[in-house]
Amino acid sequence: MKTFSLLAALLLTLNVHAAPACPPLLDARLKDIDGVTRNLCDYAGKVVLVVNTASQCGYTGQYKGLQALSDKYAAQGLVVLGLPSNDFAGQEPGSDTQIKNFCESGFQVDFPLFAKTGVSASNANPLHAALARATGERPAWNFHKYLIDRNGTRALSFPSRVEPQSKQMVQAIESLLKAKAAAVTLSRAEK
Repeated sequence: MKTFSLLAALLLTLNVHAAPACPPLLDARLKDIDGVTRNLCDYAGKVVLVVNTASQCGYTGQYKGLQALSDKYAAQGLVVLGLPSNDFAGQEPGSDTQIKNFCESGFQVDFPLFAKTGVSASNANPLHAALARATGERPAWNFHKYLIDRNGTRALSFPSRVEPQSKQMVQAIESLLKAKAAAVTLSRAEK
């Protein structure tokens, strides 16, 4: 009986300090470039840069700047997510395997890439739909960027022409990286 009481107390304690709820802007599941379903809630507490990409676009060279941002700021809490899309002028016609090979061999991309997906109004994936609602802006072309704060509640929107390593983008990233994520778990007294 004593073992049961101890186990019950342990379970109650675990319940009180359960994992935080998923931040609203990250409350989605998407398939990665290898076909594995990923829970975007896993990026809670990080500053997340979401970019809709394309391999045959005039902005495709931005992969280099995106990788440089990932290399420079990942240890501080930045994660770059590449979401290939064929929504604009058919500039991402390849398969997920072809896209992955192109990104890895041509730009040494090692940040998370997701399966080809829709980002425009008519066929937006759940993440892009939430980001459009949060910012009031939808991607108008490839390499549109959304920057999500550590709390997953606020996002900034940057058009395609804003280079990943531009002063504007770097200042926004550094500002959000300095901000601490709000504590979202409740203690027993707060419940």
